[in-house]
Amino acid sequence: MHAFTTLIDAATLSELLARDERAGNLALFDCRFDLANTRWGAAEFAAAHLPGAHHLDLDRDLSGPITAASGRHPLPDPQALARRLGELGVDASMQIVAYDQGNGAYAARLWWLARWIGLTNVAVLDGGIAAWRAAGLPLETAVRSPRPRALEARVDANAWVSTADVNALRERQGTLIVDARGAERFAGRNETLDSVAGHVPGARNLPFLGNLGADGRFLPADALRRRWSVFLGSMPATSVVAMCGSGVTACHNLLALEHAGFPGARLYAGSWSEWIRDPHRPVATGAH
Repeated sequence: MHAFTTLIDAATLSELLARDERAGNLALFDCRFDLANTRWGAAEFAAAHLPGAHHLDLDRDLSGPITAASGRHPLPDPQALARRLGELGVDASMQIVAYDQGNGAYAARLWWLARWIGLTNVAVLDGGIAAWRAAGLPLETAVRSPRPRALEARVDANAWVSTADVNALRERQGTLIVDARGAERFAGRNETLDSVAGHVPGARNLPFLGNLGADGRFLPADALRRRWSVFLGSMPATSVVAMCGSGVTACHNLLALEHAGFPGARLYAGSWSEWIRDPHRPVATGAH
């Protein structure tokens, strides 16, 4: 099986599913979620999902417990995540495909987490279940029983940075802190999720929705390359620290970079909601 490491379209995934019916080398994960209604994703999964898919919840499976010092979606314990994926039939040789309701914001979180714990063949269904439905492809309501497999986390400690790291890096040349939130929230206007509005001083804004076309799918790789080349200028992708509100949509920017051929950027896992836990940390407002 050809390995998919960034995106896969609905037609190709359908072909893979048909060929893999007996081999069992493909694992599908439904990551649908709604920040305003945290039970919505599980309910939608129960109503209909891609054949053979299993549901992973952003709060329960793809995040760790919130603490007094953490943001809204701390990284999960890597070994716990590996055990959960293993229970759902994943080992290091498998092709994983994550999908959500459409734009990939939640599926990209699993894409990043799986790579963080050492898995390599991980992709996001471009356009999510909306694209699958638009193609007239089948769904099911049954939840299949996977054969558990052994999976051990091989953590990439260099894939993310802490709040202390960001506080030091933001004042150094050679680092580009990229905030994936919308322009209004970055500027400190119309904050709807966090108790303090604004952004990390020195950060620049590149909303994740700009990685998508009008159809809700990722721009072609060459268009993403142009978008990010203009933003990066002479800076390498390895200079990028991606952040957002809680370390979720930042993964969308990391996926876009990877698909564009710019690997090596890192995630600020705690992001804005962790930054503001300490009132002594500086806050900037406005477009810059």
